[in-house]
Amino acid sequence: MSLREPVRSELLAAGIDPADAERVVRDALQEDLRYGPDVTTQATVAAGAVATADVMARQNGVVAGVPLALAVLDAAGLPPGCVTVVRPDCCAVRPADRVLTIEGPLRGLLTAERTLLNLMTHLSGIATATRAWVDAIAGTGAVVRDTRKTTPGLRQLEKYAVRCGGGSNHRLGLGDAALIKDNHVAAAGGISQAVDAVRATAPAVALEVECDTLEQVRAALAAGCDLILLDNMTVADLRAAVALARAWPGVRLEASGGLRLDTARAVAQTGVDFLAVGALTHSSPALDLALDLRPAANIA
Repeated sequence: MSLREPVRSELLAAGIDPADAERVVRDALQEDLRYGPDVTTQATVAAGAVATADVMARQNGVVAGVPLALAVLDAAGLPPGCVTVVRPDCCAVRPADRVLTIEGPLRGLLTAERTLLNLMTHLSGIATATRAWVDAIAGTGAVVRDTRKTTPGLRQLEKYAVRCGGGSNHRLGLGDAALIKDNHVAAAGGISQAVDAVRATAPAVALEVECDTLEQVRAALAAGCDLILLDNMTVADLRAAVALARAWPGVRLEASGGLRLDTARAVAQTGVDFLAVGALTHSSPALDLALDLRPAANIA
């Protein structure tokens, strides 16, 4: 399987690695076809039949995953230009809104249907949840960020969906930024020792330190850390941490752990710069989308 150039261009324009998308789409289609061809479709759909179908929203939300839908259809053998995008990624939708219109070989369309919807509903669910958090803290100056609590194999795509919802990405892996957590501190013998060790090993890599207490925040500030993650702190402690950091120009603070949408604004109003929300990628419900075939009169 090799994606056509127009599809690769759409993925690149969205900030999605085409090779990563190709891997996900290939593996997803293979899950359906590993036991043989689509017997139901082959039995009920005449070879050469062409039809029109629409991807429709059935609930309020935010669209994400249109470039992946194009990749799925491409991999399933539908011709270039078979899709009309009505509501692109990042658009808000309501029930009965049309997202995509697809016209092409019906057998390929039905074989691709579940893979296309699995990806779009999952990514749109993440974008929808992210938008709710972004709206909840609007005007505070704080930014919603994701974590590495992602579905194995889908991290790049899930983090793309977070961006579609208006959120920001934290590190993509273990090598593009350092995050010193409690186990690293324990292994190194303290915050200062852990910070020194990371700086000696990877001086060019962005560094963040997780702190559970205000005493640890003081230690991180003294070690010269300019990004501190405040883990499972109360609103009062978050305010206190912000007050401590004001004496250190350029230091940014990130609230994490136990955050809830209904209290997100109170957390953001403490003055933290980021809210790290793992639930965006590990717990967001899928957005209800469906693929509806137009009446049989349109099937040639």
